[in-house]
Amino acid sequence: MAPFRPELGESEVTPERLYLRRREFLALGAAGAVGALLPRAALAEAGAEPTGAALPPAKRAELAGGEKPTPWKDVTGYNNFYELGTGKEDPARNAGSLRPRPWTVQVDGEVKRPQTLDVDALARLFPVEERIYRMRCVEAWSMVIPWDGIPLADFVKRMEPTSKAKFVKFTTLEDPAQLPGQRRHVLDWPYVEALRIDEATNPLPLLALGLYGRVLPGQNGAPVRLVVPWKYGFKGAKSIVRITFTEEQPRTTWNEAAPDEYGFYANVNPAVDHPRWSQARERRIGEFFRRKTLPFNGYGDQVAQLYAGLDPRKLY
Repeated sequence: MAPFRPELGESEVTPERLYLRRREFLALGAAGAVGALLPRAALAEAGAEPTGAALPPAKRAELAGGEKPTPWKDVTGYNNFYELGTGKEDPARNAGSLRPRPWTVQVDGEVKRPQTLDVDALARLFPVEERIYRMRCVEAWSMVIPWDGIPLADFVKRMEPTSKAKFVKFTTLEDPAQLPGQRRHVLDWPYVEALRIDEATNPLPLLALGLYGRVLPGQNGAPVRLVVPWKYGFKGAKSIVRITFTEEQPRTTWNEAAPDEYGFYANVNPAVDHPRWSQARERRIGEFFRRKTLPFNGYGDQVAQLYAGLDPRKLY
C-alpha cells in the first residue's frame, strides 16, 4: 500500500515532537501549488527594485547554469528566518527591528588568530565577489540568487585553523529585542549551524554581505550570513556573530530539534525523501510547474568528492 500523504501543503504539518514539546511552534506557509505565488503582503514589504547601499563586487561569476535570477522582490519577500518570524512574509515585515550596524563577528576556538572583526572590515580584508547560485529549500522551493560576499575558504585560511580544527561552527545573534521571533520557543536559540573544515574550504561557500549588488537586507540575514549552495537552505546561518573552529562536530539547531527530518549534512539529495514529502522535485519561485531536483543542487562536480565512501542516505 502506498504511504499516506496528507492533503495539506508540504510545510503546513508541524512535526509531532515539536508540537508536543513546543506549543508555540507556528506552522510554515504552504509550499504546495500556491507556493509559487508570493503573498501580496510580502511583495508589498519587499518592493520591486533593489534598495540599500551599493556593494560593488570585484568580480562576478555565473554559477547557476545560465538561469535567470529570481527577482529582488521575491528574494527579499519570501524568506525563512525564524528569528524574524515563521511565516514567509514575516522576515520582510519584521526586519526593521534588526540593527546591522555596528556589528562584530567573534572568531575563536582552534585558530592561531582568534579575533573580533567589524563586519565592514571583511569587505576591506577580502575582495567582494558576486556569485549567482541556485538555492534549494528543504520545503521543496528554490530560487536563483546573485549573492555578494567573500569566499569562506579565504576567510578560513586567513584565520589559520590549527590541526585540531575539524569543523566550523556559525552562531546567530541572540537578541529578542532585535529578533522578535526569538521571543517564542520555536527553536533553541541562538541558531547554530556548522560545516566540516573541508566543506568550509571548498571554493563554493560564501560569507554573504549582500545580494544584487546591495548590502544584505535584514530579512536575508544582515549583515553577514552563510551561503552553501549544494546544501538545503537551513544550513545558511544568518546574522552571524560568532565563528568557532572545533575538533568535535557541533550540535546544530534543526538537527537537534528534529533529527529524523534534518540531518547534519543537509546535502541536496533527491533520492532521499524528507519524512513528510518528496525531495525529488522542486518549484522555482515564480514558476508554476515543478522541476527535477539535481543531486547536490547541481554542484556535484565541485563537491561530490567530499563525501566519497560515505552512505549517501546519511548525507541528508
